[in-house]
Amino acid sequence: MQQTMGAITGVVLAAFAAYAASFFFGVIEGNFALLLMLATVITGLYWLAERFYFLPTRRKAVERAVGEVQKRREDLARQGIDKVDLSFEETTRQKMLAQPWWLDWTAGLFPVILAVFVLRSFMFEPFKIPSGSMIPTLRVGDLILVNKFHYGLRLPVFNTKVITNNEPKRGDVMVFRYPPQPSLDYIKRVIGVPGDEVAYLNKRLTVNGQAVPRSNQPDFFEGEQMRYVKQFGEELEGRRYNTLNDEMRPPFVSPIADFAFRENCRYPAEGVVCKVPAGHYFMMGDNRDNSLDSRFWGFVPEANIVGKAFFVWMNFGDLGRIGSFE
Repeated sequence: MQQTMGAITGVVLAAFAAYAASFFFGVIEGNFALLLMLATVITGLYWLAERFYFLPTRRKAVERAVGEVQKRREDLARQGIDKVDLSFEETTRQKMLAQPWWLDWTAGLFPVILAVFVLRSFMFEPFKIPSGSMIPTLRVGDLILVNKFHYGLRLPVFNTKVITNNEPKRGDVMVFRYPPQPSLDYIKRVIGVPGDEVAYLNKRLTVNGQAVPRSNQPDFFEGEQMRYVKQFGEELEGRRYNTLNDEMRPPFVSPIADFAFRENCRYPAEGVVCKVPAGHYFMMGDNRDNSLDSRFWGFVPEANIVGKAFFVWMNFGDLGRIGSFE
């Protein structure tokens, strides 16, 4: 039994390690949520087996061993032999009760894996900003927290909403699954909610026919390109944030592919105008001329929402970045 369970566990752990390594090095497009759920389920089964079968079995073995030692003492005592070196040492007891390696690496890790699963799936999930599409609000290398329950609780992996909470509002910074490739997570700002008409013409944003207030801000220095870029302040539903505009880029927008509700958008030479369909959202990056967003690939379905980004908890290159960006 011990050898069989050890062999099975070794195969399972090797499969997990191979999948995780392939995911980490980009060999496959892994699904970390699925991997974490499977790890929780499998280690949970081991924990239950340990709690209700393996541990009671080891305890019974200890009781039998103690009983055999006691019986041997009594047998020798009846024969008049009192001075014998028969004892059941505590170290032997602990050794018999100790978990074998395959339980130590499964059932022993279950409480930690379960805690991570619950925190990541239903409360807060960490993300790393990989690109500059949200500059100046978020910088490359920012490690952020995303509130998973702000827009309602969803079942992990299946992403089915089970508890409704807040609806996304204009100005929210939201993480979502990239519609053309749902295995990727994107982060952008909510510009249009269902029913809105969003126009971005000549690099000026208009929502439902009303120009979004914009103010001049000091030019932003892009360290990677060693140049200054025009920076503007915008206010959308009471939320103030800064955006960047590259004067060297033309306002023309060319969609990268066909997408759902493509007929809701038109692309004049000055930019793009879209009517947001029901159950969808129009997203844009704050770095307006360096962001692949709804202008190019369409709307974000409500089912693709991951959560609301709200806090930078670390940036190893600039500790001053730590804090809320709400």
